[in-house]
Formats: sequence, structure tokens, C-alpha cells
Amino acid sequence: MLWWNFINKNHCPIGLDIGHSSIKMIQLAHDGRSISVAAADKVQIDPLTAADETKRREFIVSSIREMLSKNNFQGRNVVSFLPSDKLKITSIRLAESETDQIEQNVRKEVSQRFGLDVSEDSVNYLVAGDVQHGDEVKRELILFAADRNTVREHLELLDEVQLKPTSIDTVPCALFRCFSRSLRRQEDQDRTMVFVDVGRCFTTVVFARGEEITFIKQVPIGGEKFDDLISSKLGIGLDEAATLRGKLRKENSDYSDTDDEGRLDASTRQVMVDSINTISDELAREISLCFRYFTVTFRGKRVESAIFSGGESYEKILLNVLRRQLAVDIEIGQPFRGIERTDVAFEGDRRMLSEWAVAMGLGLKGINPAYSKVLSYEGN
Repeated sequence: MLWWNFINKNHCPIGLDIGHSSIKMIQLAHDGRSISVAAADKVQIDPLTAADETKRREFIVSSIREMLSKNNFQGRNVVSFLPSDKLKITSIRLAESETDQIEQNVRKEVSQRFGLDVSEDSVNYLVAGDVQHGDEVKRELILFAADRNTVREHLELLDEVQLKPTSIDTVPCALFRCFSRSLRRQEDQDRTMVFVDVGRCFTTVVFARGEEITFIKQVPIGGEKFDDLISSKLGIGLDEAATLRGKLRKENSDYSDTDDEGRLDASTRQVMVDSINTISDELAREISLCFRYFTVTFRGKRVESAIFSGGESYEKILLNVLRRQLAVDIEIGQPFRGIERTDVAFEGDRRMLSEWAVAMGLGLKGINPAYSKVLSYEGN
């Protein structure tokens, strides 16, 4: 990708998003008034490489080194996150009498639920708010935990590519940070928003009111499930299923230029549409359960709209299913809204680029203080 230097601008740490299907790196620059993209790059991870842990790690290391060498990233400070399948997230409630000893109760809960050693493993929490629990008012907390080996392996990878971690973030907090910067009006402070990032293997759901996160759920459903079912139904490999789904998405887009000869045949198309609908229904049910939990827990706080991002947010069939089942306004997030990027070349639809939401949230750390510290590891 292209890059350009900024005069009299401060460069933030590099935001490093190591996902299941791609690696994204972005660095922002700011002068106190505006924010610009100083450098950015993206590399896809093919399904066969992603399926082999050793090959995947080797590919990640070599790709990051190449991205650093061919782009003008300033410095080597980085903000990254732990993999969603290695991070444990749950909500707990504490009675008023227990809130004076939050740290002690959090550690006890993490030890009992996850079997972690709280003296060595990483544990932290967010206060979600007060909730009515029967006749009592209790304090709702969101817990984050990761075992020491997960943190160690992540730090070793960063060290191998000579990146210096300033902190380790989480996907939900980075997602919230990305979009919360545009919710600064007074009316926004009283609205409940839902941010949903649909990735390759996981869907991250974040409920927020104003500048506070109130609920988080990570659902193990993503683009891989679509491809798995299509692969099974058509008797083809995962990589071919992903290619065909990309072709179907292009045909369904408003800007399709595919001629009749190059289009999918009717029978293949129908199998794919049915498969995508099946998984979309499954994901919609999981998100609906999140809505139900939120409305029961935080009574009187109605959800008005949801912002979707991630590599699968362009899947029209999925979005149509979600609109029918969730019954709220749904829009595709625009992570780069209000950020200068005219001289940086990005692949895909430049108007949206919703797959960059998490990377942008990582890159904004320091500029936007929202949830800048979640896990207990902070680099020097």
C-alpha cells in the first residue's frame, strides 16, 4: 500500500490485527485536530495455511516482516490483541456488600470458572453498571482472562518480528473504541448501541450506552461456518467454497459487472444461498439471545440500532436475515469516517472498509482513551 509522511504530526503505535484469515497493520498520525492514516497494509491468510498452526505462525512472522520493510511504519511500538479463541470473557454480578472487595471477588470467580492461576495468569474487568436482581441492586462486571502461556506465546511472536508491545488489547474493546469516537453528541450518550464484528471464526457482539460497555459476547460463528457448509453440500474444498462465495457476493452486489456466461449456475447458486441462510439463521439466533439478555438485565434500555463490521459484513444474505430477526436498524460500519486517507491505497470498497474496524480500534489507542487498558499486561 502507499504511504506518505506527515510533518509536525505524532505517530501512534502500530495497530496489529492478526485474524484467522488476514493480517492487518495500520498506523495513525495526529496533530491534536485531525487524524490521518500514516501507513497501512493487509495480507490474506489462505485456508490451508490457517489450518496448520506451524505454517500459520511461520506465515504470520514472514508477512509482518515484509509489511514492516515495504511500508513506512514509524517506530516499532505496537498494540495487538490475544486470539478470540484464547481469551475468556464472562459477566458476573456482585452484591453491594461485595463491591468493596472487587479485585478479590474477580480473582475468585476467574479461578472457579476457568481454573486459572490468578497469581500468574492475566485477569481484568470492566464495570458494566448496576442491575436489578430480584429485590437487590447488584453490580454487573465483565471479566477478561487469559492464561500465561497464551500471553507468553503472543509476546514471543511480537519479539520475533522486533515489535515492542505497548499493551495487549481485546477485540471487543478495540471494536468499541473504533466506533465510539463518532458518538459524541448528547443524544448519543442516552442511546444503546450494538457493535457486531463478523469475522472468519468468531462474531464479537458489544453493547454500549454512551461511553460505557455494558455487555460482551463472543459467538464461535463466522465466515468459516458458511464455507464449511457449502463445502459439505457441494463436495468441494474449503478454499473453493470461499472462492465461490466471493463470486456469489460479487454477483449480488450493486456494482456487479459479471456477464451471464461467468455467473454461477442456478443449482450451485441455490445450494450456496440455502447454506448461507442456514448459518445466518444460527448466528441471528445467538445475537437475539444477546439482545434478550441485555433487555432483561438492563431494564428500560431499548436497543435502537446495530453497527456491523468485519470481513463478513458485506454478506447481503446474512444482513437480510439479521434485519428480519433482530428488528433494529442495521448499518455497515465505516471505521475510516472522519479520518484522512486519500493518499493511502486500500483494497475493496473505499467507502466502507468495515473489515478494518478492529485494526482501527487498536491504532486509535492513545488518541481515544476509551477502554485503553483491559488485560493486566502493559509493555514498557
